[in-house]
Amino acid sequence: MKNPEIQVRRRPRQSRAKLTQEALQESFVRLLHERHAHEITIREITDVAGVGLGTFYEYFSKKEDLVALTIHQHVKTNAEQLKSYAQSLMELSTKLSFEGYLQQIIHFQLEQIQARQFLWAQTFLLERQISNIESYRKSYAMMVQMWRSILEPSIQDDEQLKHMALNMQRVCYGFVSQTLLVEPEFEEWKELEKDIVQSLGKLKFE
Repeated sequence: MKNPEIQVRRRPRQSRAKLTQEALQESFVRLLHERHAHEITIREITDVAGVGLGTFYEYFSKKEDLVALTIHQHVKTNAEQLKSYAQSLMELSTKLSFEGYLQQIIHFQLEQIQARQFLWAQTFLLERQISNIESYRKSYAMMVQMWRSILEPSIQDDEQLKHMALNMQRVCYGFVSQTLLVEPEFEEWKELEKDIVQSLGKLKFE
């Protein structure tokens, strides 16, 4: 049974609270490298984070809430990195074609995912186990909005922009998530990149 939307008991408005939540997330990720998520206990997470058990319950009602927040933050960080990279390309590359622009962004995205391949494979798996439909939709919408901001300088028509952003997310998310769900230790990244670019080449950019 999937859990409701992320339930965070205390919002990290102060820097100390934010750091505590980040420490708990990092502890969970560290333990995830040792065994499956369902085997990790809250006590182990707090021990690694160096906080008391009561501190955990100040922020989360159960372990699944921490897992859901970890997934959300991981996806959000990736989206922010891609937007920053796309902005730098626009500022530095005056002669770059639209297709070349997208190819470089896709290459960068795959590099980032490959660098943390284990965590991404776990993210896609846990996303299906933990997230309810509303949480999943919010995460998906965040990524579609990311693609919209990346495409916006090159596509002026709003309906076309909306359609293209959705298709970019469908293609990239579909290829990567299905690949890592089926084969977490996947190695043929260059071939995957070619397949994604080839698929996107069939979409209408104009």
